[in-house]
Amino acid sequence: MIYIVQNARAILLATIAGLLVGAVFYPAGRRRLGWLVTAFVAEFWFAAILAGALILAPAKADPWVMAIGTAVVIWIGFIVPLLVVTLQARAVAVVEVGRDVLHWLIVMTVEAAVLHAVGLTAPAP
Repeated sequence: MIYIVQNARAILLATIAGLLVGAVFYPAGRRRLGWLVTAFVAEFWFAAILAGALILAPAKADPWVMAIGTAVVIWIGFIVPLLVVTLQARAVAVVEVGRDVLHWLIVMTVEAAVLHAVGLTAPAP
């Protein structure tokens, strides 16, 4: 996990971009300190895992396609099922489930774009 330290700047910038996306999706009243800390940690972890996936992604297509595609695959493979099952189990309205799913798609693609634009360094073998 040394790649997280080596790419801390890119991961932090992606985290901030993800938080800005969240600021558009969620009302100011929900932005308590505890929520902000939790959101920061979660966004940082998403960006770190995404950075690892981008570093390991094979160069089989254009780098931008791979970056955004990797984010979409992670989103559709993990985020969507998790949110749909969890939120529907809590009887959250379908429109709210859709809003949260869309929020995380945008977060993942924005974070991937920032990580790719800033650049990532793979750890030495």
